[in-house]
Amino acid sequence: MFQENSMNNKLTTTDHSRDAAGLQYVYPVLSRRAGGLSVGINFNINNACNWRCIYCQVPGLVRGTAPDLNLDLLQEELRGFLLDLLQGDFFERFRVPMGQREIRDIAISGNGEPTSVRRLAPAVALIGRVMQEVLGQGACQFVLISNGSLMHRPEVQEGLRRLHQYRGQVWFKLDSATPEGRKLLNNAALSQRNYIDNLLLSAKLCPTWLQTCLIDLEDRDLIARERRAYLQLLRELREKTTLQGVLLYTLARQSHQPEAARLVRVTPDQLHDFAGQIRALGIPVRVSL
Repeated sequence: MFQENSMNNKLTTTDHSRDAAGLQYVYPVLSRRAGGLSVGINFNINNACNWRCIYCQVPGLVRGTAPDLNLDLLQEELRGFLLDLLQGDFFERFRVPMGQREIRDIAISGNGEPTSVRRLAPAVALIGRVMQEVLGQGACQFVLISNGSLMHRPEVQEGLRRLHQYRGQVWFKLDSATPEGRKLLNNAALSQRNYIDNLLLSAKLCPTWLQTCLIDLEDRDLIARERRAYLQLLRELREKTTLQGVLLYTLARQSHQPEAARLVRVTPDQLHDFAGQIRALGIPVRVSL
């Protein structure tokens, strides 16, 4: 079934190739944030996204939405891949370290904004059903990684309800707490009010983590003012909703965007210092280095 990428058959945290297993929708990665093997689901096989984050590692990224899904193929690939993990020699073939030979999550992510796909809710239900049938209920986490821009759509909300039914969670991108910062870092024009409304809606429908990539630009000195705005937004959100916490990380892989040469990876000390300020607000933080 699998036509693996023969150029590199070793999984690392710095290589998240979507074609490693030779499949259209399903791909394996060693994830810093998941802390082990993550089974990725890529709806955006056309490399299309409605945002253009300046640290994005997708080559040939274009503006747009996900194409129509082949649900039968998605089911075939996911079931076959999970069975290979459980019963085959996948971990040996991909030289996965012994301490990471565990399925930590199944993550709808990929090469663009996954909630732009049509029939999101049936796709989420299909993935959840296959997870339970092959792995058993509660065997690993079920995650939707999203920039949150389309949460206002009824079909996306139904997808979040299905995700919640399968005990899943949303990782909601929040790289900047200001419209100016999102325009700079994400090339996104979503208003502050709409963005916060979408975040509150996500947290209402499904357990939601904030996912934040802390970076700087060599000619801008963003860190101080962005951190102040971020902490203030968290104070305001505490009064309105319950968040699961913050997933905090920085650059790990090469950006394929024009700004790549200007990007500055923050230090571990900076990450941990910021994490401490967030925890002081009573909000859990997971730091990925």
